Amino acid sequence: MAIQRADIEKLSFLARIDITEDTLAATADGINRVLGLIDQLRAADTAGIAPLAHPLDATQRLREDAVSETVDREALQAIAPAVEAGLYLVPKVIE
Repeated sequence: MAIQRADIEKLSFLARIDITEDTLAATADGINRVLGLIDQLRAADTAGIAPLAHPLDATQRLREDAVSETVDREALQAIAPAVEAGLYLVPKVIE
């Protein structure tokens, strides 16, 4: 499947990409090479090959879900510009 000039112009408009006349031929060539690689992959015989979720049968080591750090709330709120009832106050940005 080869991509045509009109296809590239339509795609560049939809993607909001400015493709100039100078780069149009190079862009078409690059896209056609990628489509050629896709055609090669489609031509590969995959009959009898089970799909894989991951190429390695590895399991992840999981750490224990435990608290490792504590936060001194009072110290952090002491340096905040505005605090009320334990909450940080920020300027209103939506009218």
